[in-house]
Amino acid sequence: MAEMWIHMGPQHPMTHGLWNLRIKVDGETITDAVPELGYLHRSVEKIGERRKYFMNTTLTDRLCYASAMTWTHCYCLTVEELMGVETPQRAKYIRTIVLELQRIASHLMWLGAYLPDLGLITGFLYGMRDREMFLNLLEIPSGGRLLYNYVRIGGVKRDLPPGFAAKAERVMQTLEQRLKEYEDLYDNSKIFRMRTDDVGCYSASDAINWGITGPNLRSAGVAFDLRQADSYDAYPELDFTPVTTSASDGISDCFSRYRQRIDEMYQSMDLIRQALAKMPEGEVMADSVPVRASGEAFRRTEDSRGEALMYLVGDGTDRPYRWKIRSPMFTTVSASPHFLKGYKVADVPAIMGSIDMCIGETDK
Repeated sequence: MAEMWIHMGPQHPMTHGLWNLRIKVDGETITDAVPELGYLHRSVEKIGERRKYFMNTTLTDRLCYASAMTWTHCYCLTVEELMGVETPQRAKYIRTIVLELQRIASHLMWLGAYLPDLGLITGFLYGMRDREMFLNLLEIPSGGRLLYNYVRIGGVKRDLPPGFAAKAERVMQTLEQRLKEYEDLYDNSKIFRMRTDDVGCYSASDAINWGITGPNLRSAGVAFDLRQADSYDAYPELDFTPVTTSASDGISDCFSRYRQRIDEMYQSMDLIRQALAKMPEGEVMADSVPVRASGEAFRRTEDSRGEALMYLVGDGTDRPYRWKIRSPMFTTVSASPHFLKGYKVADVPAIMGSIDMCIGETDK
């Protein structure tokens, strides 16, 4: 049977965003694949170079609608390093809390979107239901439900209101019960396991060579987490070790990537509790933030999807001279041909859904 190319996209339920995957098939077996990005490119970096530093926090929110807080945070850290701004200690703890709330909301959105790929439609309703609780928490200090503009250069927009810790605890206790339900439903589901066990496999060494980071790397057993490796905000004060999973020794598959994110949600709740307990009193914004900056700076953070990195060059004006954004998903999607080959066409949604794509931050 002759080989042929099939287009999956640019608009396809499997793509979880606007991009195209071309796969070469021999019958039902994938022999080659070419991911095609650029359908959602918005020139964020160049737009940001024409705007003042403080104006770009509304732009970075839009890099990934599922994890807006983490991208604006990465930008603010980079600007603070460029300007030499010291963030108040209380603001560091608040940032850590909202970052972990955002991580949980992002993972829940991934879970809700992934399960319909495998035919489990009810899982979408469950994931969106539980994500709503965390959007409600993020709305309390920020006023927004999707794009927050809450983390600011030098701190955060406003303090956490009284009673926030109690509300967060109630939500986390509810999620802990729900996660146990998820584990009963999916870990023990024959259909779910058949679609995810030993599917979309790659080794830890290959993942490192391809530039895969975050949950997709830790699901191969690699204990690399920038919250510890290049720590920031309140993370140095918190007690935790990177969560890792693997299908077997140093191998990641679709199921281990699912388990990795479930375990990370448990860890995020533990970090939130620690941060709420240890958070000191004080101001939430630096006394003064310069308008202009010169020199260069880069910071990297542990985004919900992997290593986010921003590089800024200042020329003494109130706008960045150059701005470069490193997307964790750009490298992961680019590596997809390596872990698609040899699997069936029906496995493509299971494999590509398991890596948690966000094409907004991929294309920028």
